[in-house]
Amino acid sequence: MKDESSVNQEQLDRPAIGIILRILSGALFAAMAIFVKAVSADVPVGQIVFFRSAFALIPLVVFLWMRGEFPGGLATRRPLDHLLRSALGAAAMFASFASIARLPLAEATLLGYLSPIFTAIAGVVILSERATAWRAAGVILGTLGVVALVWPELGQSTAHETRLIGFGFGLLMGLLTAFALIMVRSLSRTESPGAIAFYFVVASMIGGIATLPFGWAAPSLSQFLYLVGAGIFGGFAHICMTLAFRYTEASRLAPFEYLAILWPILADLILFGEPLTHPFLLALPLVLAGAVVAALEASRRASSLKD
Repeated sequence: MKDESSVNQEQLDRPAIGIILRILSGALFAAMAIFVKAVSADVPVGQIVFFRSAFALIPLVVFLWMRGEFPGGLATRRPLDHLLRSALGAAAMFASFASIARLPLAEATLLGYLSPIFTAIAGVVILSERATAWRAAGVILGTLGVVALVWPELGQSTAHETRLIGFGFGLLMGLLTAFALIMVRSLSRTESPGAIAFYFVVASMIGGIATLPFGWAAPSLSQFLYLVGAGIFGGFAHICMTLAFRYTEASRLAPFEYLAILWPILADLILFGEPLTHPFLLALPLVLAGAVVAALEASRRASSLKD
């Protein structure tokens, strides 16, 4: 078995593989979101969450089995922590899909980039981490971006209620994702990434099927294929992202993570006929800059702890 130093050296020796996998994961996540958007007008959110999670299990279980982590690698001594992380992640998925149903794909995706900013805030408030100028700058830039995106809606005499609800779900998704990532950071010290991903998918599937009494739609053949595609693509996207971090340091992958916003923009323009609004174009650099600053601060902190 390779020791930790040899694994780290292997990661540093193959950065190009990690970058390719990170770009691929962004494209796959975008494809998943496109399928979700395509059925969101006719299929309830809970049903979408169930299909996305259930069919994501197929590539995930195959991947874990090929790595020798299924089922033995799923053993855990921290079931309650897994339950909390999975519940937060499942709730974030519900909020994300509800936002996608009400907003252009690019706008809903952009709000997801607020999660590093919320994570920075949570680190100070919950974990008693030191408030730095980097964190303050990230929070300010992210807040300005949200204001730029939402303010035109509030400034209208009759605000578009559907869009405002979509913005609310998008912000909730970013907040829940931040808390989920804090739990992932804690779990990663003792648990395998495969186990963390598996329990999250199972919890999301259970949460989705729990909405069955509230009414599910009978999907057409094309809608069913979209739902299956959302799960398959989402599962492969998660696998690619996991492998990317095995081959390349997170700091090298960060720019390619933010590059992924291009796919939802192209989907809105080409597939859904949604024009890019002036508020979105103003909010885009502000939110991304805030996320980058927050991520860089976290990277600097992690490097200093290693030293």
